[in-house]
Amino acid sequence: MAVVRSAERLRAAEEVVAQLRGELVGSGVTLPSLRVDVVSLASEAPYPLVDLGCCNLDTALRLAAVLHEGRKR
Repeated sequence: MAVVRSAERLRAAEEVVAQLRGELVGSGVTLPSLRVDVVSLASEAPYPLVDLGCCNLDTALRLAAVLHEGRKR
């Protein structure tokens, strides 16, 4: 039962990561390290964590610009 639950949680998290990646790319931002944190799958938390990872300064600036534009709407 726990294996099924972990597999379902992983599948859900991977779908969210894919959706987030798509939205970011559509906004001109690529986070190369974006992934599901598989270590968090072993915890009792209902959902695993999403690791946004590291990015370079240019990517951080683009992300900040996208977030700023989103706030202005």
